[in-house]
Amino acid sequence: MRMPWGRKRLLADPRKLGRWGQRRAERFLRRAGARTLARNWGFRGGEIDLIMAAGDGAVVFVEVKTRRSEDRATAKSAVNYKKQQKLIRTAKRFLQTYPLRDRPLRFDVVTVILPQNGPPQLRHYPAAFRPA
Repeated sequence: MRMPWGRKRLLADPRKLGRWGQRRAERFLRRAGARTLARNWGFRGGEIDLIMAAGDGAVVFVEVKTRRSEDRATAKSAVNYKKQQKLIRTAKRFLQTYPLRDRPLRFDVVTVILPQNGPPQLRHYPAAFRPA
């Protein structure tokens, strides 16, 4: 695994780390058969990191959480109820803009952990939550 800025510089800058993790997550999902529809799609009320078309035809709204470690809390736990509601509102706005309502919808979470040493750890949580 090659890191363009070096691991230390990457770990020192949260924005670079987040962008790096998002690229990793997208690559992982594409290798699993998904197609990218949008990256960082948003409006004033929120943003969705990745919007993918899954191999089964579902539209997948993906929240990517990248961390240096999970010592204090899991990366997935950062996608709490409030964050979920924001993602759901943003997904509704996306579906008003693009005519994809006839396709199944899903909200996934992908966590990317890049520790100080060792390989990155990527976890995919399909259907991590459902709209109420």
